[in-house]
Amino acid sequence: MTGFDLGRLVREAADAGLIVKGGGHAMAAGITVERAKLGELRAFFEERAAADVFRLQSEESLAIDGALAAEGATISLLDALEKAGPFGAGHIAPVFVLPRHRLTDARAVGTNHIRVDLQSQSGGNIQAIAFRAVDTALGEFLFRNRGKTVHVAGSLSGNYWNGNRTVQFRISDAALA
Repeated sequence: MTGFDLGRLVREAADAGLIVKGGGHAMAAGITVERAKLGELRAFFEERAAADVFRLQSEESLAIDGALAAEGATISLLDALEKAGPFGAGHIAPVFVLPRHRLTDARAVGTNHIRVDLQSQSGGNIQAIAFRAVDTALGEFLFRNRGKTVHVAGSLSGNYWNGNRTVQFRISDAALA
């Protein structure tokens, strides 16, 4: 799946003579424009971006790098992933799915987070967290589907508490199995 390339759009506007100067890349751009050309530039952006924006809005997909069961989310796997990092905008952390796990509990914690307990079909357990999710569609889904079997997507991270290090799953999306 491809996203929207802001830099390309700015380069096209420069080629069309609509901006004084500008530049950027796929995720960010900057421009200088004459006030008299604002309306024309806006129409240009809307025309050139419309097809990509509609396509992106209609897509409901998430790229998954691998599938795990709760018992596969080990400290040694986390160590290997951390050695591959650091992760950020140019080097995105792997996205995993925990398929067909029972959502045994979901409860609000902290300011706006949801702590989730998941159990694999073979009985393995893992704690997960959905950050800033209480008042979101994801949060509503997690609270509404306690006890049900779900697919959960996200990333692995280390959780440090009282001198102990455990594997935690950071939830980014979920669906009924």
